[in-house]
Amino acid sequence: MVEVAFLYIAESYQCYHAAAIALELAKYDGVRVTSFYNDPETPYHLERVRQAMGGAEIPCHRLRRSMPTVVMQSIRTLGMFKDMVLRDNASMLNRYDAIVTVEDTVASARRLGITRPKLIYIPHGCGDRARGFTEEVRSFDYVLLPGQKSARRMLASNLIKPDNHAVIGSVKLETCDILPHGDGPLFPVARPTVLYNAHKARGLSSWRRFVKPMLRQFADQSEFNLIVAPHTKMFRRRSQKVRDRWNGLGNATTLVDSGSNKCVDMTYTNAADIYVGDVSSQVYEFLNTPRPCVFLNAHNIAWRDDPSFQHWHLGDVVETPDDLLPAIRAAEARHALYRARQEDMAGRSLGDRSPGAARRAATIIRDILRT
Repeated sequence: MVEVAFLYIAESYQCYHAAAIALELAKYDGVRVTSFYNDPETPYHLERVRQAMGGAEIPCHRLRRSMPTVVMQSIRTLGMFKDMVLRDNASMLNRYDAIVTVEDTVASARRLGITRPKLIYIPHGCGDRARGFTEEVRSFDYVLLPGQKSARRMLASNLIKPDNHAVIGSVKLETCDILPHGDGPLFPVARPTVLYNAHKARGLSSWRRFVKPMLRQFADQSEFNLIVAPHTKMFRRRSQKVRDRWNGLGNATTLVDSGSNKCVDMTYTNAADIYVGDVSSQVYEFLNTPRPCVFLNAHNIAWRDDPSFQHWHLGDVVETPDDLLPAIRAAEARHALYRARQEDMAGRSLGDRSPGAARRAATIIRDILRT
Protein backbone atom coordinates (compact mmCIF):
# COMPACT_ATOMS: atom_id res chain seq x y z
CA MET A 1 0.00 0.00 0.00
CA VAL A 2 1.37 3.42 -1.01
CA GLU A 3 0.73 6.12 1.58
CA VAL A 4 0.18 9.71 0.38
CA ALA A 5 -0.23 12.75 2.64
CA PHE A 6 -2.04 15.79 1.28
CA LEU A 7 -0.64 18.61 3.36
CA TYR A 8 -2.76 21.75 3.82
CA ILE A 9 -0.33 23.71 5.94
CA ALA A 10 -1.59 27.19 5.04
CA GLU A 11 -5.03 28.82 4.94
CA SER A 12 -8.11 26.87 3.97
CA TYR A 13 -8.66 28.62 0.63
CA GLN A 14 -5.91 26.41 -0.80
CA CYS A 15 -8.20 23.37 -0.55
CA TYR A 16 -9.80 24.28 -3.86
CA HIS A 17 -6.49 23.69 -5.64
CA ALA A 18 -5.87 20.14 -4.37
CA ALA A 19 -8.84 18.46 -2.67
CA ALA A 20 -10.23 17.14 -5.95
CA ILE A 21 -6.85 15.56 -6.76
CA ALA A 22 -6.84 13.75 -3.41
CA LEU A 23 -10.34 12.41 -4.09
CA GLU A 24 -9.33 11.16 -7.54
CA LEU A 25 -6.10 9.62 -6.26
CA ALA A 26 -7.96 7.79 -3.49
CA LYS A 27 -9.91 5.87 -6.15
CA TYR A 28 -6.83 3.92 -7.19
CA ASP A 29 -6.20 0.49 -5.71
CA GLY A 30 -3.09 0.33 -3.59
CA VAL A 31 -3.10 4.04 -2.71
CA ARG A 32 -4.14 5.36 0.69
CA VAL A 33 -4.62 9.12 0.99
CA THR A 34 -4.69 11.06 4.25
CA SER A 35 -5.26 14.80 4.59
CA PHE A 36 -3.48 16.91 7.21
CA TYR A 37 -4.30 20.51 7.98
CA ASN A 38 -3.13 23.52 9.96
CA ASP A 39 -6.04 25.97 9.59
CA PRO A 40 -9.06 24.74 11.61
CA GLU A 41 -11.40 25.94 8.82
CA THR A 42 -9.90 23.45 6.37
CA PRO A 43 -12.13 20.39 7.07
CA TYR A 44 -15.24 22.37 6.15
CA HIS A 45 -13.83 23.22 2.72
CA LEU A 46 -12.51 19.69 2.11
CA GLU A 47 -15.92 18.29 2.91
CA ARG A 48 -17.58 20.85 0.65
CA VAL A 49 -15.48 19.66 -2.28
CA ARG A 50 -16.01 15.99 -1.39
CA GLN A 51 -19.77 16.35 -1.33
CA ALA A 52 -19.80 18.21 -4.63
CA MET A 53 -17.74 15.43 -6.24
CA GLY A 54 -19.58 12.59 -4.52
CA GLY A 55 -16.24 11.19 -3.43
CA ALA A 56 -15.38 8.72 -0.69
CA GLU A 57 -14.39 10.07 2.71
CA ILE A 58 -10.66 10.62 3.20
CA PRO A 59 -9.12 10.51 6.70
CA CYS A 60 -8.41 14.05 7.83
CA HIS A 61 -6.31 15.06 10.84
CA ARG A 62 -5.14 18.30 12.32
CA LEU A 63 -1.37 18.59 12.40
CA ARG A 64 0.16 18.28 15.84
CA ARG A 65 1.21 21.56 17.43
CA SER A 66 3.76 21.83 20.20
CA MET A 67 3.09 24.24 23.04
CA PRO A 68 5.38 26.95 21.56
CA THR A 69 3.50 26.63 18.26
CA VAL A 70 0.12 26.86 19.99
CA VAL A 71 1.23 29.98 21.82
CA MET A 72 2.52 31.66 18.66
CA GLN A 73 -0.59 30.76 16.65
CA SER A 74 -2.79 32.20 19.38
CA ILE A 75 -1.46 35.63 18.37
CA ARG A 76 -3.66 35.69 15.29
CA THR A 77 -1.98 38.65 13.63
CA LEU A 78 1.34 36.77 13.38
CA GLY A 79 0.17 34.05 11.00
CA MET A 80 0.14 30.27 10.65
CA PHE A 81 3.77 29.50 11.64
CA LYS A 82 4.02 26.89 8.92
CA ASP A 83 7.67 25.97 9.52
CA MET A 84 7.04 25.40 13.22
CA VAL A 85 4.06 23.16 12.45
CA LEU A 86 6.09 21.26 9.88
CA ARG A 87 8.86 20.71 12.42
CA ASP A 88 6.31 19.50 15.00
CA ASN A 89 5.12 16.83 12.55
CA ALA A 90 8.36 15.90 10.81
CA SER A 91 8.73 12.38 12.19
CA MET A 92 5.11 11.49 11.42
CA LEU A 93 5.20 12.89 7.88
CA ASN A 94 8.49 11.14 7.19
CA ARG A 95 6.64 7.81 7.25
CA TYR A 96 4.73 8.64 4.07
CA ASP A 97 5.74 7.73 0.54
CA ALA A 98 4.74 11.12 -0.84
CA ILE A 99 3.61 14.52 0.39
CA VAL A 100 1.42 16.58 -1.94
CA THR A 101 1.17 20.28 -1.17
CA VAL A 102 0.00 23.54 -2.72
CA GLU A 103 2.29 25.61 -0.50
CA ASP A 104 5.91 26.24 -1.49
CA THR A 105 7.05 26.74 2.11
CA VAL A 106 6.95 22.94 2.38
CA ALA A 107 10.29 23.16 0.57
CA SER A 108 11.78 23.36 4.07
CA ALA A 109 10.75 19.73 4.69
CA ARG A 110 14.18 18.33 3.84
CA ARG A 111 15.92 20.78 6.17
CA LEU A 112 13.51 19.77 8.94
CA GLY A 113 14.28 16.07 8.60
CA ILE A 114 11.51 14.91 6.27
CA THR A 115 13.75 12.96 3.91
CA ARG A 116 11.81 9.85 2.86
CA PRO A 117 8.67 11.05 1.00
CA LYS A 118 8.65 12.38 -2.51
CA LEU A 119 7.62 16.03 -2.39
CA ILE A 120 5.02 16.97 -5.00
CA TYR A 121 4.12 20.62 -5.45
CA ILE A 122 0.98 22.08 -7.05
CA PRO A 123 1.11 25.91 -7.03
CA HIS A 124 -2.11 27.51 -5.83
CA GLY A 125 -2.79 29.82 -8.71
CA CYS A 126 -1.40 30.69 -12.12
CA GLY A 127 -0.41 34.32 -11.66
CA ASP A 128 2.61 36.30 -12.75
CA ARG A 129 3.96 37.62 -9.46
CA ALA A 130 7.64 36.87 -8.79
CA ARG A 131 6.61 35.24 -5.50
CA GLY A 132 5.42 32.22 -7.47
CA PHE A 133 8.80 31.64 -9.09
CA THR A 134 11.23 31.40 -6.19
CA GLU A 135 14.14 29.09 -5.35
CA GLU A 136 11.88 26.96 -3.13
CA VAL A 137 10.45 25.26 -6.22
CA ARG A 138 13.77 23.47 -6.79
CA SER A 139 13.32 21.52 -3.56
CA PHE A 140 10.38 19.53 -4.90
CA ASP A 141 10.72 16.18 -6.62
CA TYR A 142 7.83 16.85 -8.96
CA VAL A 143 5.77 19.92 -9.88
CA LEU A 144 2.28 19.93 -11.38
CA LEU A 145 1.41 23.18 -13.15
CA PRO A 146 -1.81 24.54 -14.63
CA GLY A 147 -0.46 26.01 -17.89
CA GLN A 148 2.53 26.36 -20.16
CA LYS A 149 3.17 29.95 -19.05
CA SER A 150 4.27 28.85 -15.58
CA ALA A 151 6.16 25.84 -16.94
CA ARG A 152 8.19 27.89 -19.41
CA ARG A 153 9.08 30.53 -16.84
CA MET A 154 10.15 27.92 -14.30
CA LEU A 155 12.19 26.05 -16.90
CA ALA A 156 13.89 29.27 -18.00
CA SER A 157 14.80 29.97 -14.36
CA ASN A 158 16.04 26.38 -13.79
CA LEU A 159 13.43 25.87 -11.08
CA ILE A 160 12.13 22.69 -12.71
CA LYS A 161 13.51 20.16 -15.19
CA PRO A 162 11.95 18.77 -18.34
CA ASP A 163 11.43 15.42 -16.62
CA ASN A 164 10.10 16.53 -13.22
CA HIS A 165 7.01 18.51 -14.10
CA ALA A 166 3.73 18.19 -15.96
CA VAL A 167 1.04 20.60 -17.14
CA ILE A 168 -2.44 19.49 -16.06
CA GLY A 169 -4.84 22.45 -16.33
CA SER A 170 -6.57 24.36 -13.55
CA VAL A 171 -7.93 22.13 -10.80
CA LYS A 172 -9.59 25.08 -9.11
CA LEU A 173 -11.60 26.00 -12.20
CA GLU A 174 -13.18 22.59 -12.51
CA THR A 175 -13.63 22.22 -8.75
CA CYS A 176 -15.48 25.50 -8.39
CA ASP A 177 -17.59 24.71 -11.44
CA ILE A 178 -19.28 21.83 -9.62
CA LEU A 179 -19.81 23.60 -6.29
CA PRO A 180 -23.33 24.83 -5.46
CA HIS A 181 -23.71 28.60 -5.86
CA GLY A 182 -27.42 28.87 -5.21
CA ASP A 183 -27.94 31.98 -3.09
CA GLY A 184 -29.77 34.04 -5.71
CA PRO A 185 -28.71 37.44 -7.08
CA LEU A 186 -26.01 39.40 -5.29
CA PHE A 187 -27.79 42.75 -5.73
CA PRO A 188 -31.44 43.85 -5.69
CA VAL A 189 -31.08 45.68 -9.01
CA ALA A 190 -29.21 44.22 -11.95
CA ARG A 191 -26.45 46.50 -13.24
CA PRO A 192 -23.01 45.89 -14.73
CA THR A 193 -21.01 44.51 -11.81
CA VAL A 194 -17.45 45.51 -10.95
CA LEU A 195 -15.27 43.21 -8.84
CA TYR A 196 -12.46 44.83 -6.85
CA ASN A 197 -10.05 42.04 -5.94
CA ALA A 198 -7.04 43.55 -4.18
CA HIS A 199 -4.08 41.44 -3.11
CA LYS A 200 -2.41 41.95 0.27
CA ALA A 201 1.20 41.81 -0.95
CA ARG A 202 3.20 44.67 0.54
CA GLY A 203 4.50 47.10 -2.04
CA LEU A 204 2.04 45.79 -4.64
CA SER A 205 -1.41 45.97 -3.06
CA SER A 206 -3.72 48.80 -4.12
CA TRP A 207 -5.96 48.43 -1.07
CA ARG A 208 -4.72 51.24 1.17
CA ARG A 209 -4.65 53.82 -1.58
CA PHE A 210 -7.77 52.90 -3.54
CA VAL A 211 -10.44 51.20 -1.45
CA LYS A 212 -11.87 54.19 0.43
CA PRO A 213 -11.93 56.55 -2.59
CA MET A 214 -13.53 53.73 -4.57
CA LEU A 215 -16.28 53.25 -2.01
CA ARG A 216 -17.00 56.99 -2.04
CA GLN A 217 -17.09 57.13 -5.83
CA PHE A 218 -19.45 54.20 -6.15
CA ALA A 219 -21.75 55.59 -3.45
CA ASP A 220 -22.36 58.60 -5.71
CA GLN A 221 -23.33 56.74 -8.88
CA SER A 222 -26.03 54.33 -10.06
CA GLU A 223 -24.44 52.84 -13.20
CA PHE A 224 -22.65 49.89 -11.58
CA ASN A 225 -22.83 47.43 -8.74
CA LEU A 226 -19.56 46.94 -6.88
CA ILE A 227 -18.20 43.83 -5.15
CA VAL A 228 -15.27 44.53 -2.85
CA ALA A 229 -13.71 41.12 -2.24
CA PRO A 230 -9.97 41.31 -1.54
CA HIS A 231 -7.70 38.30 -1.35
CA THR A 232 -8.97 36.17 1.51
CA LYS A 233 -5.70 36.68 3.43
CA MET A 234 -6.35 40.43 3.62
CA PHE A 235 -8.55 39.96 6.69
CA ARG A 236 -7.43 36.46 7.70
CA ARG A 237 -5.54 37.75 10.76
CA ARG A 238 -8.08 40.41 11.71
CA SER A 239 -10.71 40.18 14.41
CA GLN A 240 -14.35 39.49 13.63
CA LYS A 241 -15.11 43.00 14.83
CA VAL A 242 -12.85 44.47 12.14
CA ARG A 243 -14.35 42.19 9.49
CA ASP A 244 -17.88 43.11 10.50
CA ARG A 245 -17.03 46.79 10.31
CA TRP A 246 -15.84 46.44 6.74
CA ASN A 247 -18.73 44.17 5.73
CA GLY A 248 -21.09 46.80 7.12
CA LEU A 249 -19.92 49.35 4.55
CA GLY A 250 -22.06 47.69 1.90
CA ASN A 251 -25.33 49.09 0.59
CA ALA A 252 -27.80 48.47 -2.23
CA THR A 253 -25.09 48.91 -4.90
CA THR A 254 -21.98 47.84 -2.98
CA LEU A 255 -21.16 44.47 -1.41
CA VAL A 256 -18.10 44.26 0.85
CA ASP A 257 -16.95 40.74 1.73
CA SER A 258 -13.99 40.31 4.05
CA GLY A 259 -13.68 36.55 3.63
CA SER A 260 -16.78 34.39 3.07
CA ASN A 261 -16.85 31.26 0.92
CA LYS A 262 -17.73 33.42 -2.07
CA CYS A 263 -14.25 34.99 -1.91
CA VAL A 264 -12.58 31.64 -2.58
CA ASP A 265 -15.00 29.61 -4.73
CA MET A 266 -15.17 31.89 -7.81
CA THR A 267 -18.67 33.16 -7.04
CA TYR A 268 -17.54 36.73 -7.54
CA THR A 269 -15.17 36.19 -10.47
CA ASN A 270 -18.00 34.43 -12.31
CA ALA A 271 -20.60 37.06 -11.42
CA ALA A 272 -18.62 40.18 -12.34
CA ASP A 273 -18.61 42.01 -15.67
CA ILE A 274 -15.47 44.09 -15.03
CA TYR A 275 -12.42 43.14 -12.98
CA VAL A 276 -10.42 45.72 -11.00
CA GLY A 277 -7.30 44.56 -9.20
CA ASP A 278 -3.56 44.57 -8.82
CA VAL A 279 -1.52 41.32 -8.63
CA SER A 280 -3.90 38.51 -7.67
CA SER A 281 -3.85 35.42 -9.86
CA GLN A 282 -7.65 35.45 -9.64
CA VAL A 283 -7.59 37.71 -12.68
CA TYR A 284 -6.94 34.60 -14.78
CA GLU A 285 -9.89 32.81 -13.20
CA PHE A 286 -11.98 35.84 -14.19
CA LEU A 287 -10.53 35.67 -17.71
CA ASN A 288 -11.66 32.09 -18.17
CA THR A 289 -14.34 34.14 -19.96
CA PRO A 290 -12.67 37.23 -21.49
CA ARG A 291 -14.08 40.43 -19.99
CA PRO A 292 -12.88 43.99 -19.35
CA CYS A 293 -10.16 44.58 -16.75
CA VAL A 294 -8.68 47.64 -15.05
CA PHE A 295 -5.43 47.37 -13.10
CA LEU A 296 -4.26 49.59 -10.26
CA ASN A 297 -0.63 50.67 -10.04
CA ALA A 298 -0.69 52.15 -6.55
CA HIS A 299 3.10 52.25 -6.13
CA ASN A 300 4.31 53.76 -9.42
CA ILE A 301 5.87 50.47 -10.48
CA ALA A 302 7.82 50.33 -13.74
CA TRP A 303 5.80 47.35 -14.95
CA ARG A 304 5.75 47.31 -18.75
CA ASP A 305 8.77 45.02 -19.29
CA ASP A 306 8.47 43.06 -16.05
CA PRO A 307 7.12 39.48 -16.45
CA SER A 308 5.60 39.73 -12.99
CA PHE A 309 3.06 42.17 -14.45
CA GLN A 310 2.19 40.44 -17.72
CA HIS A 311 -1.48 40.60 -16.77
CA TRP A 312 -1.38 44.40 -16.67
CA HIS A 313 -1.19 44.27 -20.46
CA LEU A 314 -4.75 42.85 -20.44
CA GLY A 315 -6.54 46.09 -19.53
CA ASP A 316 -5.99 49.77 -18.84
CA VAL A 317 -3.69 50.61 -15.93
CA VAL A 318 -4.69 53.36 -13.49
CA GLU A 319 -2.30 55.11 -11.11
CA THR A 320 -4.58 57.47 -9.16
CA PRO A 321 -8.01 57.06 -7.56
CA ASP A 322 -9.34 60.03 -9.54
CA ASP A 323 -8.81 58.11 -12.78
CA LEU A 324 -10.51 54.93 -11.58
CA LEU A 325 -14.18 55.52 -12.34
CA PRO A 326 -13.49 57.02 -15.79
CA ALA A 327 -11.42 53.92 -16.61
CA ILE A 328 -14.22 51.62 -15.45
CA ARG A 329 -16.75 53.56 -17.52
CA ALA A 330 -14.54 53.18 -20.59
CA ALA A 331 -13.60 49.54 -19.97
CA GLU A 332 -16.36 47.90 -22.02
CA ALA A 333 -15.73 50.09 -25.06
CA ARG A 334 -11.97 49.50 -24.83
CA HIS A 335 -12.22 45.74 -24.29
CA ALA A 336 -11.72 45.04 -27.99
CA LEU A 337 -8.16 46.33 -27.61
CA TYR A 338 -7.35 43.58 -25.11
CA ARG A 339 -9.63 40.65 -25.89
CA ALA A 340 -7.27 38.68 -28.16
CA ARG A 341 -4.41 39.11 -25.70
CA GLN A 342 -6.67 38.03 -22.83
CA GLU A 343 -7.64 34.86 -24.68
CA ASP A 344 -4.00 34.05 -25.40
CA MET A 345 -2.80 34.69 -21.83
CA ALA A 346 -5.72 32.85 -20.25
CA GLY A 347 -4.97 29.84 -22.43
CA ARG A 348 -1.29 29.83 -21.49
CA SER A 349 -2.05 30.43 -17.80
CA LEU A 350 -5.02 28.12 -17.18
CA GLY A 351 -3.86 25.40 -19.54
CA ASP A 352 -6.05 22.52 -20.66
CA ARG A 353 -9.62 23.46 -19.70
CA SER A 354 -11.17 20.19 -20.80
CA PRO A 355 -12.71 18.16 -17.96
CA GLY A 356 -10.34 16.08 -15.88
CA ALA A 357 -7.54 18.27 -14.50
CA ALA A 358 -7.77 16.59 -11.08
CA ARG A 359 -7.89 13.15 -12.67
CA ARG A 360 -4.87 13.95 -14.84
CA ALA A 361 -2.95 15.07 -11.74
CA ALA A 362 -3.94 11.96 -9.80
CA THR A 363 -2.80 9.69 -12.62
CA ILE A 364 0.58 11.42 -12.77
CA ILE A 365 1.04 11.13 -8.99
CA ARG A 366 0.16 7.44 -9.09
CA ASP A 367 2.69 6.89 -11.87
CA ILE A 368 5.38 8.83 -9.97
CA LEU A 369 4.87 6.57 -6.97
CA ARG A 370 5.32 3.48 -9.12
CA THR A 371 8.85 4.49 -10.11
